[in-house]
Amino acid sequence: MPATDLPKLFPALTTRPVTGAERDELIALGVISSHGGVLDPPARPRRSVIERTAMQAHSVLNEAYNYPKAASFTRGIRFDLGDKTMLMISGTASVDEAGLSTHLGDFRAQLWRTYRNISALLSAEAATWHDIVRTTCYLRDIERDYSDFNEIRTTFFGWLGLDPLPASTGIQARLCREDLLVEIEAIAVIPRER
Repeated sequence: MPATDLPKLFPALTTRPVTGAERDELIALGVISSHGGVLDPPARPRRSVIERTAMQAHSVLNEAYNYPKAASFTRGIRFDLGDKTMLMISGTASVDEAGLSTHLGDFRAQLWRTYRNISALLSAEAATWHDIVRTTCYLRDIERDYSDFNEIRTTFFGWLGLDPLPASTGIQARLCREDLLVEIEAIAVIPRER
C-alpha cells in the first residue's frame, strides 16, 4: 500500500509526528515498510482459531468503540475450552449506558455501579458471581479507599453467599479516566451447555 494510505488506516499516526523510535517499531512489527507504506497484516493462522464472541450488556454499558473518543476493546470475551466456557471481562468501572462516568468523587457508589455492570455482563451470558474464579481490582488510591473497598466487597460477596471466594488481587493504578476511582476485571468459568 502506498504511504498515502497511512492516514486512512492509522489516523492516530497523523495527529502528531511519529517519533523515530515509533517508526522503527512500526517497521519491526511489520505495520509499515521502510519507505513508510502500510503493509498487509500477517495471514490468519491456517490452524483453527478458538471461536470467540463479544459479551454485551447494553442495558448498563455501551461499547467502548462507541465512545466519543473510541477505545479498542470489547466489554468481555467468551470462548469454549472443552466442556467449559471462559468469560474474560475487561476492566469495568462506574460507567453508564451512554459511556459516561457516574458517581463522580463517590468511591462507594462507583464500586456498587461497577459490581452492577459486571453483574449485567455475567447475566447476559447466563452466568453469576458464583462462576467468577478471579478478579483483579484497580483502585486509584488504595491507601484512602481500600477499607471501603474491602467492606463493600465483603458485604456483597457475603450477601451472594460466595464460597469459596474468587482469587483476587488489589492494585493501586492510574485508571483510564481521571474521574474513575475503581475498575475491576473478572474471569468466570461456566459449563459449556449453558
